[in-house]
Amino acid sequence: MPASPDWRTEARATLVLSLPIVFTNLSQMALALTETALLGHLGTEALAGGMLAVSLYFALLAPGLGLAFAAAPLQAQVRGAGRLVGGAGRGWVRGMRRATRSALWAVGAALLPSWLLLWQTEAVLRALGQDPVLAALAQAYARAAMFGMPGFCAFVVLRGFLAAMERPAGAMWISLAAVMLNLPIAWALIFPMGLGVAGAGLALSLANWGMVIATLVLIRRDRVFRRFRLLGRAWRPQPARMREVFVVGLPIAAAMLLEIGVFSAAALAMGWFGAAAVAAHAIAIQTASATFMVPMGIGQAATARVGLAAGALDAAGAARAGWVAIGLGATFMAAMAVMLVTMSPVIAWAFLNPADATAAEVAALGATLLVVAGFFQLGDGIQVVTAGALRGLKDTRVPMLFAALGYWGIGLPFGLLVAHVGGLGPMGVWVGLGVGLAIVAALMLRRWRTVSRRGLG
Repeated sequence: MPASPDWRTEARATLVLSLPIVFTNLSQMALALTETALLGHLGTEALAGGMLAVSLYFALLAPGLGLAFAAAPLQAQVRGAGRLVGGAGRGWVRGMRRATRSALWAVGAALLPSWLLLWQTEAVLRALGQDPVLAALAQAYARAAMFGMPGFCAFVVLRGFLAAMERPAGAMWISLAAVMLNLPIAWALIFPMGLGVAGAGLALSLANWGMVIATLVLIRRDRVFRRFRLLGRAWRPQPARMREVFVVGLPIAAAMLLEIGVFSAAALAMGWFGAAAVAAHAIAIQTASATFMVPMGIGQAATARVGLAAGALDAAGAARAGWVAIGLGATFMAAMAVMLVTMSPVIAWAFLNPADATAAEVAALGATLLVVAGFFQLGDGIQVVTAGALRGLKDTRVPMLFAALGYWGIGLPFGLLVAHVGGLGPMGVWVGLGVGLAIVAALMLRRWRTVSRRGLG
């Protein structure tokens, strides 16, 4: 049956909104990819140490990032409610400002404990049984990269504002510019200036702060955005609004911590198999993360589209927006699954210096892990888009429980079991990750079907 005009219109609107967000996400991922490639050419130990640092960095970024993501549904529903009353009055303008400002305050509070832990990266990793040399390299990266965490989270909050206003292209161009500048800066810091892994972390911090400063300048110079005065009286936190950010955002943060944490735990588990296994894991996880940025962007667009409809009390429109986004995400990830399975050796060697003595071993294992990653692409895409649609309805607690069950209750234990007892080694860990993602995707789809049928009442 051909799609109805409403469904076709929604698909076009979702694509128009999601494409700039997707390119923004890909640009963010390109920062990590380029630095991974540069560290790979520095040597296997540098790549492995950087991977351990990045794993811990993103796990500890999750609390702040989850609260930053909470701004998007709040901003979208405020704007949707403004549409419902024809945009009359300045109430919804104040609401957008308060949602943005409160999210920034909440992010700042959440990142302080993360900073304390990241400063002690070497001690944390050695306590977890990691190689002392790799742990020391990881600390050099983490201590330089941690200062960019507030900038990255602030950029996500401001990007949510632009998405709610249905004008996300500015954030895309800023992210692309950051990638273009980051590559030569990271190269200069790592190689000619001799900072090594610390140079990569410093380049990431500079890129994150550059993006948030550029976004603030964009908002300040735009005639429409300027009237929101997003940072007006920013020194005055609003406890009631911050509580709403925490209510919506803490389950998002917990779900992200569970998902990011399981991949971080997988990186640590790889450390038990040696530096080559960690380096191969770095190749596979960075590639899979790059493809993941597209459905993640579609999911962020779904948060805005569903939130706008929900704020306007349009239950049918909210359901339609969610299902369209899920279909788009699933289609893309099915294509990525084919690519990863058929091109895994080529992708693996792109990260490595052929002159390195361990490059052949890392490439072979990396190609194997990429094939495994190909088989869980579809589940990964479905779960992240569906989570985005649920966030548009401020439904965040149940998805958090699904993440706990799928990733930690089933996926990781199963992966460790088949890796060690089943004799699959590093590949077994990735098999467990795929199982966990498939379970979470199935549970998320069932939840969306139930919630979207229930309506907004």
